[in-house]
Amino acid sequence: MNGNHKTLFVVFSIIITVLLIASIGLNAFSLLKIKENSDAINSYFGTPEDTADEDNILIAGRYEILPTTAISDAYISGDSSKLSDRDKETLEMAEKVLKKIIKKDMTDYQKEKAVYIYLVKNLTGSDDVLTVISQNSSENSDPHDVLKNKSAVCVGYATTFRMFMQMLGIECKIVHSSDLTHSWDLVKLEDDWYHTDCYSDNGGMLYANFNMDDTMCSVNHIWTKENYPAAEGTKYNYVLKCAEKMKSIYDMPEYVAKQIMKNKELISCSFESLNQNQQRAASYLADSLSSSFSGEERSVSVSWTKDADNNFIAVINVVYYTESTELDDKTIEKVDNLIAEIAAKYGFEGYYEDYNDDNYYDDYDPNVSVSKVIAKG
Repeated sequence: MNGNHKTLFVVFSIIITVLLIASIGLNAFSLLKIKENSDAINSYFGTPEDTADEDNILIAGRYEILPTTAISDAYISGDSSKLSDRDKETLEMAEKVLKKIIKKDMTDYQKEKAVYIYLVKNLTGSDDVLTVISQNSSENSDPHDVLKNKSAVCVGYATTFRMFMQMLGIECKIVHSSDLTHSWDLVKLEDDWYHTDCYSDNGGMLYANFNMDDTMCSVNHIWTKENYPAAEGTKYNYVLKCAEKMKSIYDMPEYVAKQIMKNKELISCSFESLNQNQQRAASYLADSLSSSFSGEERSVSVSWTKDADNNFIAVINVVYYTESTELDDKTIEKVDNLIAEIAAKYGFEGYYEDYNDDNYYDDYDPNVSVSKVIAKG
């Protein structure tokens, strides 16, 4: 190698070294920025943690799971003297609920079911049509605000349900999702554990997330299973308990129709095996059933899950409308005339746009199978 070549080689080596150092520096800077962004996101939504703790955990970086044993212990002992004024008020509200829904001869399962129904049906909103926006971001995340305001976030449902179980002497734990964005309950009946997610069943989805085993719960929930008791119970698994075995997917519509005539709120159908074509047909049938069986008197929805034997379960929820949700013609006419009169008086021009998207329901994909529907949640 001559002198010129040696010089060029040295210069080239220096350039490569500088570029490598710069690249490493830029990559390190990028990694730091990614970490900063990740830390910022986790500070709000919560950091995935491998912890079995159920209290003092922050969900969605906003709602804290607080212990409720002081209230339940006071209820059981009959001594509330050591409670704070806030906890005393919580205890009083909880006692009124239990006096209303619990009877002496009830089994633990019947008590649990009564509490579940109360929370799902009474915390989905008050009789008021108008929704008042809370000024307190943490409101409705603990039993006091839940019972007082008749409204709850997932943490509020979970802690209130657990408090009632503790008051009734039923073992119960709160489960939080692995990413700390959701919480629900594990309840022990006899020797078996069951998942119950009251929050996910509010708004009419009665029993869809009530007393699930691990398999069913895993369809729409993700948690670190090693941190909690295994939920393998089937005796009080409501969906499995009332599931009707179907020979064919084409037997389901008439069976569902007959159950609706009996005012059933949850109907479930079990299918031992469905190949890919049958899954596609079942998915299409379920969508058609939902739209055709719904109307002015009821709303029908169908979801899919699986049991421990890998059988497909169609879960049909029916919400019955007992009261009219529409305004009467006289009130509508009165409001319309008043608004028109005031608008004309002040020279306001109204703007109306009729929106009619005829293609809204034309996006159904017949190739979507039941298994894909389950995967979507």
